[in-house]
Amino acid sequence: MRLININRCQSGMKLGKPIYNEKGKVLLTQGAELTDKLISKLKKYNISTIYIEDEASEGIEIVESIPEELRNEAVNVITENFHTIAELHANKPTLQGMMKSDRAVRSFQKTFRDILSSLTDNPHALNLLATTKIQENYLYTHSLNVSIYACQLAIENGLPLKNIEEIGLGAMLHDLGKMFIPPEITNKSEMLTAEEYEQVNSHCELGFDTLRKLDGIPLTVAHCALQHHERMDGTGYPRGLKEDEIHKYAKVISVADVFDDVTSSRNYRSSLLPHKGLEMLYTGSGTQFESKQIELFKGCIAIYPQGLTVELNDGRTGIVSKYNFHSAGRPEIRIIKDEEQKEVKPYEIDLAANEHLTVEIVEADALL
Repeated sequence: MRLININRCQSGMKLGKPIYNEKGKVLLTQGAELTDKLISKLKKYNISTIYIEDEASEGIEIVESIPEELRNEAVNVITENFHTIAELHANKPTLQGMMKSDRAVRSFQKTFRDILSSLTDNPHALNLLATTKIQENYLYTHSLNVSIYACQLAIENGLPLKNIEEIGLGAMLHDLGKMFIPPEITNKSEMLTAEEYEQVNSHCELGFDTLRKLDGIPLTVAHCALQHHERMDGTGYPRGLKEDEIHKYAKVISVADVFDDVTSSRNYRSSLLPHKGLEMLYTGSGTQFESKQIELFKGCIAIYPQGLTVELNDGRTGIVSKYNFHSAGRPEIRIIKDEEQKEVKPYEIDLAANEHLTVEIVEADALL
């Protein structure tokens, strides 16, 4: 089984896993044979990547860190309750509003505990990159991804359950303040003006101000929203905090936040390949980010997960067949097309082996 971009789909391909819409409804069942009409329909639903089964990928196992159904449910919970909290914050407090707020907080907590349970039961490296994607509103999927990354990173830190839950919840809510930024600014494809940039940066304080007033939300969770853009050398915002002035939760979340952001495509820029995103974190190790968190993060995520279709710098196309923990950006590849993009009898190469050091991944369009 392998993951491919919807634009590479062809009539006759066999679907490897069910496809759901943003509300969790099954659009196509596993094993369905794709037609031009079905492919066109999937594009209309903003499905950007799908799993397929073919002879070339036979025997390659896809390991999902979070089941598709849980991902869809979590995105729906985040979307609905972000809107609920934003509406309540804009109006005068009422008893009905307090009850809605309590339900929203409980819903966030339950969703995160379901995620934590799923991660605890999964011994594999964290894989959020090779998944079926729906091009939804970036804010909600980013909030979920950062929560999952931060949760796994908190586990790797060996923190107690209470701390893990607070970090995970803080990560899920870290960008809540963006609900108060005009969408024409957050969705703008051109360069922001100085005034617009200042408005976007205000989301940290807006989120903090909202969360600290919610019953059931620890103040430490609110500080995750306030401090996730602070940097160790004092170059972050909104307060320019340094080193130990920054809460330990924010140090964890900042790594997860930046990695998910730069490896996700936006309307104003393309995404970085995962190993380039990790390199960017290392560039800021010890200055912007806590070095320990980057090392732990590298060890717990699958940068190029099994089943991902990739192109190499020599022109060949292949499928990631095995993840190399000792060399995260250089997995084993099953070559399926040669340098001229002609199909070949599949064979394996290990990018981590010395003889292949000059060969590297230059594209993985299912990640775009």
